[in-house]
Amino acid sequence: MEYRYKTTSVAIGSSNVLMTDIDIEPTDTVDARGAACPGPLMDLIGRVRSASPGDVVLLLSDNDQSLTDVSEWIDETDNDLLAVDETGDEYGFYVEVA
Repeated sequence: MEYRYKTTSVAIGSSNVLMTDIDIEPTDTVDARGAACPGPLMDLIGRVRSASPGDVVLLLSDNDQSLTDVSEWIDETDNDLLAVDETGDEYGFYVEVA
């Protein structure tokens, strides 16, 4: 899979992620906008468990706590946080399944 970015590297938790102008085609999308914490993370975990290695799952969330929750979960797993897209009050987390 080839990814192209026009990005700025930023630190979220202990992970460095890429932001802005993300050109990644997700395999699946989890729309957790409007869900209270820890709903977005739990939805993401459920989808990742049913995904295949190499799949990219996009989590859409408008919960600020997701910035911390997702990066902490990534640090505890073999999955990779490829990018975070922040648009206004909404976030898109691109997670590649290990």
